[in-house]
Amino acid sequence: MIKNIVFDIGNVLTDFRYRGFLLDKGLDTAMAERVERCTVETTYWHEFDRCAISYDEVVENFVSLDPEIGDLLRSIFTDLKGMVTGRDYAIPWIERIRSSGYKVYYLSNFSEKAYIDCRDALEFDKHCDGGIYSFTEKLVKPDPAFYNLLLDRYGLKASECIFFDDTERNVTAAIECGFNSFIFTNPDKANEDMRSLGVTI
Repeated sequence: MIKNIVFDIGNVLTDFRYRGFLLDKGLDTAMAERVERCTVETTYWHEFDRCAISYDEVVENFVSLDPEIGDLLRSIFTDLKGMVTGRDYAIPWIERIRSSGYKVYYLSNFSEKAYIDCRDALEFDKHCDGGIYSFTEKLVKPDPAFYNLLLDRYGLKASECIFFDDTERNVTAAIECGFNSFIFTNPDKANEDMRSLGVTI
């Protein structure tokens, strides 16, 4: 029996608008793509998410991949305001799920700076029953330890949870950990997925 709904945050409950954020900084499309190649598209981005090393060290790792635009990269990562924006449906949807008798948790690869932006956009933590971020635990999806930490911390059973994420590898890892898990595309499709497992909100 399903008792808990677990959400990724980026691109599920919020809009992670990295390209838009770069364009808002005045970069043209070609330069935005160049910045993406040495930041979000690299393994160093996980260091950014989980704060494995200091924030400045993460940025310098990005710079090492394209030193020619080092000053630009340092400037971009001084202020990440606007990288994460709220989605209008998020809080009403969470509250509808909770009022239907289910608990709601989050499990998210989110950097501390992105979290601050997200907190300002939604303040959704107070609407959930709990959750964990990569930057507080030094873990990132799809590492099974991250999923299991959520279960252990809140005394949950994976088989009693539905997990939504926008990334296939994270969904696959959740399924391997015993979660009922679906790719998130939009709330209507997610509601259908929940109904397929007997959850009606």
